[in-house]
Amino acid sequence: MSKRLASDLRRKQIVTKATTLFARYGFDRMTVKMLAKACGITEPALYRHFASKEKLYDEVLKSLESKVLLDDLKRQLAKIDDVEVLLFAVAKHIFDTYLGHKELSRLLLYSSLERHTMSGRVFAMVRAPYIKILGEALARLIKQRQIRKVNPIITARCFVGMVMDCTMGQSLWNRMQGKKFTPDIVMDNNIPIFARGLMIPSDKK
Repeated sequence: MSKRLASDLRRKQIVTKATTLFARYGFDRMTVKMLAKACGITEPALYRHFASKEKLYDEVLKSLESKVLLDDLKRQLAKIDDVEVLLFAVAKHIFDTYLGHKELSRLLLYSSLERHTMSGRVFAMVRAPYIKILGEALARLIKQRQIRKVNPIITARCFVGMVMDCTMGQSLWNRMQGKKFTPDIVMDNNIPIFARGLMIPSDKK
């Protein structure tokens, strides 16, 4: 095995182990010492691949970013003129993505709690793309007079924040309420309320 291949494999191993540890302990509590032990290498050896914990965290986010598949969602939204159907599509994509990839949900939760130096990077990767795509779709519906005039970015940011908060709170809610609130239950309860607030009253059309 060439040195380059061995180095690439080691780097991939480090990122994989780091993803697990960051998701389990958060950015602040996860240490380079913990990671080196998990990888079976020394701390100096780990630093030869990543100069700092921040650079390693950024690499973990890049590796997870590929799992947030937004192109299909954007194409889907372009065909929808009903705001409630559109909001359901966005919410379902968020739930499916983040509940299907627990590391993403946990990193989002920890970044919200810890407010560490990389929190902005998490926001840019996790929330910002959804806000941009939904904001563009809402702006189109406003132009078509399908919904009333609102600030599409503010509205998108509030909606995406609500859905992601529900995603992060799934296990917490279930423990507190003693009931299993599935994504379908959450969406069926919340989205019609949100959609009705955007609809133009029939007497104003």
